Amino acid sequence: MTAWVAVASAAHVRLGRQQGFMQVCHGKAAPLRRVQPFDRVVYYSPSVEMGKRDGLQSFSAIGTVRAGAPYQVEMAPGFAPFRRDVDWLDGQETLIRPLLESLEFTRGRQNWGYRFRFGLFSVSGADMDVIAHAMGVSWPLTESAGG
Repeated sequence: MTAWVAVASAAHVRLGRQQGFMQVCHGKAAPLRRVQPFDRVVYYSPSVEMGKRDGLQSFSAIGTVRAGAPYQVEMAPGFAPFRRDVDWLDGQETLIRPLLESLEFTRGRQNWGYRFRFGLFSVSGADMDVIAHAMGVSWPLTESAGG
């Protein structure tokens, strides 16, 4: 089981939560092929709306990837992004700044936001647990997760 941080505006994340999916890197398939069923995923939203600099800088959704492969959906003529289904948990939106020194991937880094530019990256299970705790959730146990 791998833990992932995905990046998207909060408005896009809210749509994905409502409809039970994740989408990254403007709908590219390759990043989603690295994500596997039962992996954990958390979204980081730098802003509420894409392209705006409103300083949100929060973890905005957290969940577990469902079984199945990435699939394509036509959202508009000429735009058919790839998605994966996710079971989203009922987590609270959480600012990243109070967690910077608690997370391995940001601790001691002046340029802590650099990794977010990739749109999707793996993190340690310990980091995912810190984020989940801050968001007020605990992971449901499944047979696949050792429970």
